[in-house]
Amino acid sequence: MPSFRPKACLLLALCAAPLLAACEEASYFKMAGYSTRGQLAIDHAFAERNDCLHRNAVAQDTSGSTRNQIAQAVAFACQTQTDHLIAVSNPSGDPRIAAAIRKDSDFRALGYVMKAETASR
Repeated sequence: MPSFRPKACLLLALCAAPLLAACEEASYFKMAGYSTRGQLAIDHAFAERNDCLHRNAVAQDTSGSTRNQIAQAVAFACQTQTDHLIAVSNPSGDPRIAAAIRKDSDFRALGYVMKAETASR
């Protein structure tokens, strides 16, 4: 029976870890003022913005333009999704958060352009 105890302890630790992580994440969102529904709205807005960036990066004509110019066009094409993401994730209207999300959109647009460029070769 001595070999059963370490296995049981390991099994218990493996089963408890995801539950503890979920509790920690839930308490973080509660402390930050987000409800589970609010977090789902933010996740959905992120996904919509990222899908838009990806679709537009793949659809762009790359002839005669630099990567940065293409990325700017992609980010501009997805401005509606970026604005929605800012609205749901920044209810206080903090301009620093809005600027960070716009900067993230520009960065991700460039990444999607580079991936699309690599895939087309």
